[in-house]
Order: sequence, then structure tokens, then C-alpha cells
Amino acid sequence: MRKRKRHMHLAVFWLGTGNHIAGWRMDGAYDSNCNWPIAEAGVRIAERGKFDLFFLADSLVSVPNDHPSMQSRLEPTTTVAALSLVARRIGFGCTVSTSFSEPFNVARVFQSLAHLTQGRIAWNVVTTNAPDAYLNFSRTENIEHDERYEIAGEFVDVVRGLWRGWENGAVVRDRETGVYVDRSKVHALDHKGRFFQVRGPLNMERPPSGEPLLIQAGGSEPGQELSARAADIVFSVVNGDKEEAKAAYDGLKARLPKHGRAPEDLVLMPGVMPIIGRTEDEARAQLDRLQSWVSPTNALRLVSLRLGYDISQHPLDGPVPELPANANSQSFARTLFAMARRRNMTLRDLYNMAAAARGHWVIWGTPAQIADTLQDWFESGLADGFMIQPAYFPGAFDDFVDLVVPELQRRGIFRQEYAGATLRDHLRQDEG
Repeated sequence: MRKRKRHMHLAVFWLGTGNHIAGWRMDGAYDSNCNWPIAEAGVRIAERGKFDLFFLADSLVSVPNDHPSMQSRLEPTTTVAALSLVARRIGFGCTVSTSFSEPFNVARVFQSLAHLTQGRIAWNVVTTNAPDAYLNFSRTENIEHDERYEIAGEFVDVVRGLWRGWENGAVVRDRETGVYVDRSKVHALDHKGRFFQVRGPLNMERPPSGEPLLIQAGGSEPGQELSARAADIVFSVVNGDKEEAKAAYDGLKARLPKHGRAPEDLVLMPGVMPIIGRTEDEARAQLDRLQSWVSPTNALRLVSLRLGYDISQHPLDGPVPELPANANSQSFARTLFAMARRRNMTLRDLYNMAAAARGHWVIWGTPAQIADTLQDWFESGLADGFMIQPAYFPGAFDDFVDLVVPELQRRGIFRQEYAGATLRDHLRQDEG
């Protein structure tokens, strides 16, 4: 039997103001996260590039002196409902926190989106670690890391149980008998757990395309277990070290069999910010210009927020401090601090790097050089695809779609056209 050929998967992390903290300051760059024409233009670029997924994160606080997206942004699920009418093939991912939501509400929202998008929706399951967010939800204390994941695990089980409460064929619509729903095929959940008590069922039939997909990004032990058990897509943080990336990739895939899953059932997509130029020097000059706008104030705030630990108390030009054991964003912090120590970075070096892509991997070069790097990681078994995080929009994203994507297509590792109609189809597209 002929071996199946893998195809790379691509998602875009959409922020109208760009993924770099100062991307919106570039000439001609978009400068709003709350503008419909900007969002519409972004999803059209992504679909032109045959991307699997258009991804919208979320924030529940407005923080001064920080990335623009932390001050002003659209709510993602309502935005996706509108964008799905603009782009008819690309999939969508939305972040909703398990720390500040109820399972019944989340199940209804994403079941609705599965109907409205005709199977092109995924829920990004996050456990919010921002202390300021608690003050917006009648709380005063943060929940510790491991308990947040215990909540998330039960939350996901309840949501999936609600999605599966209606059998196929439950809606009869028999005009002669007047029977609309066969109630014998609709089942209450009757969940009684440590954190949630939910009777169910949903007041919504199962979508023809099947239930929504799940996205996860936690790299801690509880996060990886949740990913292995339930996620279809995992976004990971990498720092360019291939040995670390290989260990993380293989380690996560090795967890799947005990949950009755195969390696291809989960798509792992590291985040990467590509800076593209006609020459390597031109790309580097573009990165240097972006970095020239980074200040200690906004960078330190951003890094502290991402780490769950205030680093402003340490000297900027001193060594990177030890990370406290109770830091909230554990996997992200470990990756970032391991890289800093390996490279003998100062705290200033660290915040400069983290501000560039919120701690994700930054690469620069010509379109062919960018394609070389992505192909190497993909074919070396370090990734199934990538979450592309353009520094600014639309220019940096146009460059990737118009210059790098054709390189990947010529090499036979990325689709020429969409082969199916749903996000699940996109993720399973391979040659037999």
C-alpha cells in the first residue's frame, strides 16, 4: 500500500494591530482590532492563501502600556459568526476561557457556530491566568494552575457531553403526524461533578457536519494530558531549538494511544513570526525597525503578563532571574527561560525577544529561506504545521501568502486548493 504523504497545515493568529507589540506603527499597517473592514480583509487574505484556520484569541482585561490587543479588541465568537459569511472555505478558531464561562453557554455558542459555519469552527480551550480578569467577574483571587486545569478538564467533558446529547435523526419534522423531534433520541446529561452540575440536554440539534473541534495550547503536564485526551489542534511555543521541539512533539504524540487515539488525530502547530525580505539583510532591517519601537515599560508589562510573574523588580541588564515555582504560565515560562539561560541573555534581551512575538519563535530571511526552515521542521517531525503570526497586517501577511505559500506549494508540501468543506476535512487532507 502506498504511504500517505503529509501536507503542512497553516493557521494565522489574527490581530488587526499585528502580532509584534509595535507592528501597527509600520507604514501602511492596520491599526485597529475593532474595525470590520480590517477583519474582513484579513480573512480574505488567509483564504486566498488556502490556510486551514483563521484564529482569534481573546482577552478579558484592558491593560494600559501594553500590546494594543490587550487594550481594545472584538469578542471572537460574534466576530467569527460574521466573518464566516465572507470566507466560505477557511476554518475558524475562537478562544473562550473555562475560568469565566459556564459549560452550557459555551456548548450552545459553539454548537450554533458549527451550524452557521457548516463545520468550520474550533473552540480554543484556555485557562485564564490574568489576575486582573478576576476583578471583572466578581472574584478577588486567582485560581492556582493545577486547579484551573482540573476545572478545564471537567468543563470540556461537560461541553462534549452536551454536544452529544442529540442523536442523528432526532429531528423528524414529520408534517403528517406533527412530530418534530423524536424525544427518545434526545438525552439529558445529568452531570454532577466537583465543579459543575449540568442537567442538559442542549436546546439545539446536532449539526450535520459533526461537533466542533477543540484547540489547546497548554504545555504543562495537566495541559498536555488534556490535549492528548481531547484536542484536535495544539498550538505550541517553541524557541527555535530543534532538540527541545522534537522532544515536545514526540512526547505529546506518545500520550495519544492510551486515550485510544492515533498520532494523526492531533495536529501540532508551533507559533512562528516570519519577517520576510527580498534579501536576508532587508528582513533583518525590518525586524530591527520593529524592535526600535519596543520600550522597557510596554515590554516588561507584556512579558510579566505572559509569565504570570512580575519581572519589573529585577535589574534589566542583570541575568534572567529564577522563575518562582508558582508562576502561572508554566510551560510558556519554562520555554522562554530555558532559551534565555542557554543563550546567556539578560532580562533586557529577554523582553526584547518576547515583545517581538509575545515569546514565540521569530525567523527572518527571504521567502525561500523561510520556506526552507518551515519545511525542515515539518519533514523532521517537529511540527505538523505552523501558527503564522505576522508582525503587522496586511503587508507582512500578504508577503507570506504571496511569496512563501507558493514556495511551499511548489515543493509539494502545502495544498493547492481546499479538498473539503469543513475544518475537519482540512486537517485530514493528505494524499492516499
